[in-house]
Amino acid sequence: MIILGSTGSIGCAALEIAKRFGKKVEALAAGRNIALLNKQILESAPAFVCIADEVDRAQLEPRGAKVFVGSEGICELLESAQSSLVINAIVGFAGLKPSLHTQKLGKTLALANKESLVSGGWLLDTSKILPIDSEHFGLWYLQSARVVKRLIITASGGAFRDAPLESIATQSKSSALNHPNWKMGAKITIDSASMMNKIFEILEAFWLFGCKDVEAFIERSSSVHALIEFVDGSTTAHFALPDMRLPIAYAIDAKKAAQSKILESMDLSQILNLTFAPIDSARYPLYTLKDRLLSAPKLGVIVNASNEVAIAHFLADRICFGAISEVVFDALEAFAGEIGESSENSEASAAKKSSDTSETKGANKTSALGDYDSIASLDAKVRAYCQEKMPLYAREV
Repeated sequence: MIILGSTGSIGCAALEIAKRFGKKVEALAAGRNIALLNKQILESAPAFVCIADEVDRAQLEPRGAKVFVGSEGICELLESAQSSLVINAIVGFAGLKPSLHTQKLGKTLALANKESLVSGGWLLDTSKILPIDSEHFGLWYLQSARVVKRLIITASGGAFRDAPLESIATQSKSSALNHPNWKMGAKITIDSASMMNKIFEILEAFWLFGCKDVEAFIERSSSVHALIEFVDGSTTAHFALPDMRLPIAYAIDAKKAAQSKILESMDLSQILNLTFAPIDSARYPLYTLKDRLLSAPKLGVIVNASNEVAIAHFLADRICFGAISEVVFDALEAFAGEIGESSENSEASAAKKSSDTSETKGANKTSALGDYDSIASLDAKVRAYCQEKMPLYAREV
């Protein structure tokens, strides 16, 4: 198997499961955490390794592995490796190109990179993706022969679920990174606090399951990850401890995972006051994007690019937390016309086949996003725009 993003929390958990299941790790790709990557190389003995930047080569200890560098290096690594399973746990837009290349090579894509679907779900064959996300794994696990009416995922509420409304906009980085339930990387933890993570997951659910009726509720304990409401009036729920090893195990080897104890069983008697609450748009203004994105999913390119720029500035203490949503809304206002939001009418069935050509010929603006290069071009324009506008938000710190 191949693990992209091996030094992150998902990558480390994937290596743990691979060792437990006796799966050979043929290739690793990582960012700038070379010390941890060296340890992983020692333990896994991969044949191929990719690092993000050439400047880190001097610190790398490849131990005979062939070394690749950068985004093009990841594609070369994928071409060189014989493994058929690729776990993409790269953070951000950088994960889209490897996802596309994985499917181009006919390899199985186990996807933890949300941005691949948010920024390019229409280019991927979603019927051949193994979702590595507690919510989407839960939806997959609950699928049955019954007719689905609605998909429901849950949100913990993030770091500011109990903060006074008037204080949220000026909350600090350290407060935003203090997630109540999960131990995750900085970017996704901030996304959880702003509810952007749930917006991404709703869009992912649309692409993965071909259903436009997707909703989210606050479930504070993170004990229930997903629910499916069926046409017959029944609803089924997926309970599990908040631990990503479960979806990772099923992505690596579903048959072995089903016969193994991956997590401790939940003691339902200890789950007190289980509640499902609607998401308050006053507390989480970004959640108002849900219906707009489900009706025009390609807007995800703009939302993701602006969000990544805003979070980078927030983590660098250049803008306040409340400015993140303002940056995103500003970018949407500036660039939505380039996608042709009003003419885009994506049917749920289109989510199952990225190569679908049934869109009307009049939707010329959307045709500009028919390949990776056009998506990357718009992504770059949005980022440049947000960077230029950032001084307007810096004064609010």
